Amino acid sequence: MIILKENELDVKTYLELRKSVNWKELSLEQASLALKNSLFTVCAYDSDKPVGMGRIVGDNVVIDYIQDLVVRPDSQSEGVGRLIIERLINYVKDSKLEGTEIMLCLMCAKGRENFYKKFDFIARPTENLGPGMIQYIK
Repeated sequence: MIILKENELDVKTYLELRKSVNWKELSLEQASLALKNSLFTVCAYDSDKPVGMGRIVGDNVVIDYIQDLVVRPDSQSEGVGRLIIERLINYVKDSKLEGTEIMLCLMCAKGRENFYKKFDFIARPTENLGPGMIQYIK
């Protein structure tokens, strides 16, 4: 049975989950500050084993981002990602200012677009929205 724990994601678990999907290695300082500066984190556990995570970054008023949504390869296709993303979306819905609209954005890994479309995310570009862009600064 999968259990979600909120705002308890530690640096070791964060780095291990990132490594499990071959994401870019971070320094301990980067990982620590990333977690400290997150608005919200959720970690999924199967018994005592961390199997997935996600976090929200942003300003909690105008725009938030789903960041680092990870499910270990051996736990994918078991509903873990769905549990995590639903909790992240609900966090944003519950924390936004009453009577306002907030943008919830993300950048997904190539090939994962259909997963996010199930949760009403819109692939860009569209008629009114340009493509997302990124810059790596060394």
